[in-house]
Amino acid sequence: MCKSLLPLIAALGLTGTILASEMDTTALAPNIVLVMADDLAWMDLACQGNQLVETPHLDQFASEGIRFTDAYAAAPVCSPTRAALITGLSPARLRITNHIPDREQFTPKDAAYTGAEMVDHLAPSYTTIAERLKAAGYRTGFFGKWHIAGTGVGPQGEGAAKYYPENQGFDLNVGGCIYGGPPTFFDPYKIHNLPSRKEGEYLPDRLADEVCQFIDNGNGNPFFTCLWNYSVHWPMEAPEHLVEKYKTRTGPGLNDTRYGAMIEALDNSFGKIMSHLQNRGLAENTLVIFTSDNGGFAGVSDNRPLRESKGHIYEGGIRVPLMIRWPRTIKASQVNNTPVISMDFFPTILDACGLPAEPLCDGKSLTPLFSGKRLDRRSIYFHVPNYAWHRSNSLAGAVRSGPYKLVRHYTSGALELYNVTKDISETNNLARVHPRIANRLNNELSAWLTETEAAMPRKLPLK
Repeated sequence: MCKSLLPLIAALGLTGTILASEMDTTALAPNIVLVMADDLAWMDLACQGNQLVETPHLDQFASEGIRFTDAYAAAPVCSPTRAALITGLSPARLRITNHIPDREQFTPKDAAYTGAEMVDHLAPSYTTIAERLKAAGYRTGFFGKWHIAGTGVGPQGEGAAKYYPENQGFDLNVGGCIYGGPPTFFDPYKIHNLPSRKEGEYLPDRLADEVCQFIDNGNGNPFFTCLWNYSVHWPMEAPEHLVEKYKTRTGPGLNDTRYGAMIEALDNSFGKIMSHLQNRGLAENTLVIFTSDNGGFAGVSDNRPLRESKGHIYEGGIRVPLMIRWPRTIKASQVNNTPVISMDFFPTILDACGLPAEPLCDGKSLTPLFSGKRLDRRSIYFHVPNYAWHRSNSLAGAVRSGPYKLVRHYTSGALELYNVTKDISETNNLARVHPRIANRLNNELSAWLTETEAAMPRKLPLK
């Protein structure tokens, strides 16, 4: 019997009752489907409280497992979160702290500091989830947006192939390249590793079909499917019938009606995959994770009641939807308010598969929460030392500990303290009201920055 499966067998109460000769060990290993939306805000789903969008498949999915209210992306922009998720290491430790590429022109003209030095790719020397699962006998497939493969953009998103998913543990890569957003959401996509199939076909539908085909081609072996959607990133494009459906849906919850159409289209593609798992008899033993890479883009998404949006260290930039379903193990209709973060998915998946933990990981396995237990962790940390494209964010770090969140502005040293369980909009700065809490969390943040060897903003010469 494969030693890596023994913890899983024990958890299922099968130890001592089944002999190795009487079972197929791979049959016990859960399949893994990890789905991440791009730029989907915390409030962009009906199950999160948005009354203008229709997301019936994701709403049902949320009701069938755990919905997390206090889930965070590792960063307020895409590339750092993607690198952190796939490795279990924080953006600070990886030195990927902004969307790739970081550009000098992001620095405001009157700034005294510029962003921290960073790398523009995920080095193959880092161990990924896919590499660990592939070594354990899993088939591994990547679909969609990668965006951690360097800056050398070709005419159709070509980049340095050595940094592509197929060189980071994935058997198959469909559409993962250097692009942060697709040239278009309609076939032909102009993405070099996503060949045209049917003119006018919508990208989320195409990727869902590719995932379903990958699931079917496995000959019974467990699979890891990593679907990082290009949706709901720019450009704002959706099937015409949905654009027409949403064209009058304006008001709190939606800043751009085309964005609402894109959200429902994403929901439909997700529903296609969930139905496929059910029809193939795979749903019971498939761990499915759905989340987003950062908060919503302010021009189209309405992040209220959260403060700010994508690119900012406030809740609107980093708090994201998260739902997890695994019918064999997770009871339905759970809502959990434990603060969790993107790096947690790597150890969670290893734990669920009965595989040993990574020697260095900045996340925690969420499996205790599956059965109503508490998570053994005091704080989670954020490091945003670079200006985003909009040039309006503060270079800052943050720590969330219990109900409190501390923000430290690197260039001024100013501290902000919020009780985000009572003040989710971060309107009431408590730093002077609770100086001991603020100082304790500030010291925690300093220790974490030192431990991760985080690169810091650089002071510019006086003009």
